[in-house]
Amino acid sequence: MLLDGIIGVCGLVGLLFLIRAVRRLRQWRLIAGSVHTLLGLCFLLAATAAWLLGFSLLTYERLTYEQPAAEIMLSRLGERHYRATLTYPSNLTQSFELRGDEWQIDARVLKWRGLANIAGFDTVYRLERIGGRYRDINSERSAPRTVHVLNEPARIDAWELARRYREYVPWVDALAGSATFLPMADGALYQVSVSQSGVVARPLNQAGREAVAGWR
Repeated sequence: MLLDGIIGVCGLVGLLFLIRAVRRLRQWRLIAGSVHTLLGLCFLLAATAAWLLGFSLLTYERLTYEQPAAEIMLSRLGERHYRATLTYPSNLTQSFELRGDEWQIDARVLKWRGLANIAGFDTVYRLERIGGRYRDINSERSAPRTVHVLNEPARIDAWELARRYREYVPWVDALAGSATFLPMADGALYQVSVSQSGVVARPLNQAGREAVAGWR
């Protein structure tokens, strides 16, 4: 709502300045016309920047409490080789081949404070990638690695902007990269949830619970 207001106000003010600029230029008041044109373009650029920021935030999910982010079903393809099928709350599915003993999912979490919270900016998150990992360090160094992107990075990313210019945006409370990992096992089903503190995963079926119980 706040961004919508900023976009609307900046866009309207920019158009009004441009209309006044046209009138001044028709009257051959070149200096006044140029000033109004410059101001109009500045406000329109501000509206465009706010719109791009809002579009970036749409790629993140709003988070007011712990909520399911995805379910992961694993199917064994071979030795240390699995297919991971992700099902999102929207029923969208993605499937990836992973190598290793464990799967790991990474997310970005962006929190707000102060006026941003009052304006209705909830904590937002975005799942970034999923990959396979090995229990022993030697395999981790030498065995085949697999990692897959879950969400392509946006051209203008709110998280990246907040990280880069954090000293100028005091309403950003915390930027966090969060990850969780659990063992891979044939037929194991896990639920990935995101809360204010980060990403958490839990087994949903017997195969998953047995894998976690025997995890070393």
